[in-house]
Amino acid sequence: MVYNVPMTSGLTDPDGFRNAFADHHRKVYAAAFGVLGDAALAQDVVQDVFLRLWRRPGSFDPARGDLGTYLRLMGRSRALDLWREAQVRGRAADRLKLVGGPAEPRIEEQPEPLFERSENGAAVRAALGQLPETQREALVLAYWGGLTADQVAKRVQVPLGTAKSRIRLGLARLRDELPVAA
Repeated sequence: MVYNVPMTSGLTDPDGFRNAFADHHRKVYAAAFGVLGDAALAQDVVQDVFLRLWRRPGSFDPARGDLGTYLRLMGRSRALDLWREAQVRGRAADRLKLVGGPAEPRIEEQPEPLFERSENGAAVRAALGQLPETQREALVLAYWGGLTADQVAKRVQVPLGTAKSRIRLGLARLRDELPVAA
């Protein structure tokens, strides 16, 4: 297609841009698809290339070459970037699989640990029942509620030192109450 206005000013005009897209989007798609082999990603590359062109039409210099060649090169370059990112993600995932080792069976699939856990839970609940209310509340908020000592202090409206003391004293009494695991 021959443009009657200089190319960069034609690209800032919606009609000129529309014409450039109509003339070149298939070739940009083909270049991207050739690298990626994925239609959806190739379409994303086309959108990305033409969005960059719309935002910065001055980046194309007609003295350096044809618009179609420029757009295909941008599309191929962007597709290679996406392909490289996918390769890096794949290698990182493979390394994590090697480091992580085989997955442990779920606790529900192991009857012995499940039984031990229920027995331990009952013992902990019984020991918690023996604690003063303030210590029990501080421990439950900290360990089962996931709150920090500062958050516990704010929640129960006591000074930070008092909250820390309640947690520490409660833990000490729990240690005394609970049997030592063999």
